[in-house]
Amino acid sequence: MDNVTTVTEFILVGFPELRGLKMAFFTIFLLMYLLSFTGHSMIIIVVLTESVLHTPMYFFLVNFSVAEICSTTAEIPKMLHNILSGKTTICFACCMAQGFMVFSMGAVEFITLTLMSFDRYVAICKPLLYTTIMTNELCLRLSLLAWVGGFVIIISQSAVVWSYPYCGPNVIDHFFCDVGPVLSLACADTTLMELIGLLYGVIAMWGSFGFSLISYACIIATIIGIPSATGRSKAFFTCASHLTVVIIFYLADMFMYLRPSTHGDTRVNKVVSLVRTSFIPMLNPFIYTIRNKDFKAAAWKMLRRKLHL
Repeated sequence: MDNVTTVTEFILVGFPELRGLKMAFFTIFLLMYLLSFTGHSMIIIVVLTESVLHTPMYFFLVNFSVAEICSTTAEIPKMLHNILSGKTTICFACCMAQGFMVFSMGAVEFITLTLMSFDRYVAICKPLLYTTIMTNELCLRLSLLAWVGGFVIIISQSAVVWSYPYCGPNVIDHFFCDVGPVLSLACADTTLMELIGLLYGVIAMWGSFGFSLISYACIIATIIGIPSATGRSKAFFTCASHLTVVIIFYLADMFMYLRPSTHGDTRVNKVVSLVRTSFIPMLNPFIYTIRNKDFKAAAWKMLRRKLHL
């Protein structure tokens, strides 16, 4: 290794087959990013402003929105800049920082979605104890657990990926510094790291997903037992939006990461990853708010108050 040049920057391939449609591609994904950023920012502002939304579910939703903004902002603006400028390089430290941010925010989102499932379980299955169980102190501790846990889960893996020698080639077949394409460039045996990453993924994803499934199994059983059709409908719509996000979110990430990280068709992975980082974050604010009467009422109230000012 003494005579080998250490890589100081990487080249992000992106989507070379779409170069002829560069401006259309740029415009579509810029709009999707702006819609996602605006939607999640609106959730944060409305929830923090309107006291009627100061409940555990909306508190966790704010945490989820913050993580979504951080995750998409770590990926999409760099991709859009590369498309517009034609410059596709990213410095070594920037690449590692980008990967760490994306995956740590993903871990925060996993844990937060699980906490939201637990909140819905308590609200529907134990309504009389809801205010006793879901106290402000408990919600604050659980959200802190999500953020600290997300960073701790990822930081050890990121440190190992950072420490590998990279001596060329330096071309990453992706639009961001995904762990699989980066590890495939390491001048060392990464088999153990891939297995550890897969184990982490199984524990983090299946652990949180399994907990959510158990929560919703109990929720569905409780809903079925409600004698009133109106009561069943109201209980179902209370958790339908969150259940939709859970299913979409986990399916996309499990497809990409629950296998050795350097395996799989990179073209398929790039498309799925683009959907996961652009389309789904854009969709999430609409899923959570479009049929939510409380949120819409609070948003209109805030808007009217601002306009009168």
